[in-house]
Amino acid sequence: MVGILVDWLISAIAILLISNYLPGFQVASFTTALIVALVLGILNALIKPIILILTLPINILTLGLFTFVINAFLLILASYFVQGFHIDGFMPALVAAFFLWIINVVLHIVVFPVRK
Repeated sequence: MVGILVDWLISAIAILLISNYLPGFQVASFTTALIVALVLGILNALIKPIILILTLPINILTLGLFTFVINAFLLILASYFVQGFHIDGFMPALVAAFFLWIINVVLHIVVFPVRK
């Protein structure tokens, strides 16, 4: 349970960091970032597996890089549901999806180090 809450907070912090540095990607407040992280988690749990199966051939051809396009699409979809969260187009969403992945990986390594 604590791990899920920490993941949620890490995602919200990553979204807030991206909104501070990426033009075209706006988040109104930290509360909005928490809501965006929650909505993204729900979309990733419900919609992403279906989209990944439907786009499996192109994902294989691009060696998994098409997943960033799917994540950008999910970010744009989340912006329709959350008030105070706005993305100006596909390119800011694609760049945000890439940086969201990088920030999440780095923060997870820091917060949850691998123990041998």
